[in-house]
Amino acid sequence: MTRDTRGLRRALLHLVLAVIAALYLSPLVYMLSTSFKTREGAGSTDPQWIPDPFTTDAYREILNSPDSPILTWFLNSLIAATGHAALVLVTAAPAAYALARLRFRGRNAIFAVVVATLFVPPVVLLIPNFLIVNELAWVDSLPAVIVPAAAGAFGVFFLRQFFLTLPGELEEAAELDGCNRWQIFTSVALPLAKPALVTLFLLSFLTNWNDFLWPIYVLLSPESLTLPAGLGNFQGANNIRYDLLMAGAVIASLPVIALYLVAQRWVIEGISRSGLKG
Repeated sequence: MTRDTRGLRRALLHLVLAVIAALYLSPLVYMLSTSFKTREGAGSTDPQWIPDPFTTDAYREILNSPDSPILTWFLNSLIAATGHAALVLVTAAPAAYALARLRFRGRNAIFAVVVATLFVPPVVLLIPNFLIVNELAWVDSLPAVIVPAAAGAFGVFFLRQFFLTLPGELEEAAELDGCNRWQIFTSVALPLAKPALVTLFLLSFLTNWNDFLWPIYVLLSPESLTLPAGLGNFQGANNIRYDLLMAGAVIASLPVIALYLVAQRWVIEGISRSGLKG
């Protein structure tokens, strides 16, 4: 293959990737553009990519609305998503390490049962989870959206795949230095698993941040709502105010985008070493 042919193939590949990127980014760009339009401009049937005139009225109105405490919803979502993601790591990491590195009878059977729970539709668990949350007096409080899904099977499966890639020589060297299993887990395995842990934290954060169905069942008062549930109510009250809806969507998107930009290096490494493909 000549240099010119390789250059042409590379240029075509970059062109295809640019087109795909534009297809994915165009809805986000239009959402951002609409959030800076006037009420009339946002509702116009003639789409405009550049706001004319440019205004921040939608943001001022949505942030100062007494009926829609969006900053409270934002803070609730931030606390819930962060707490949920941290709890997922606490529960998934020890279980995944045990299923990947320890030898005991029934290990494969236990892992098979854990993986099988991935095929259970989440909606089936709505009523059982609600009954448990109600018995614990967590209804209308943030623990109701932090704890119930924190011990899911995906985190165990994801981290187990990563722990399986760790060389056994590292554990043998740690044992020769006098480390017990817990010390090997905390001092050897966890530091090496940083990319996978960051990836799982981000995925768990994103799942909780975007969750809509469960919060509307367990969070009842307006002040307790998370951002997706609150914006759902807000959309019902302002279904023709596209400028306000897009401003709310931008506010909801910013933390996730910022978190991914900061952690993307670990996310790519964590997914590649865990053997998962999207």
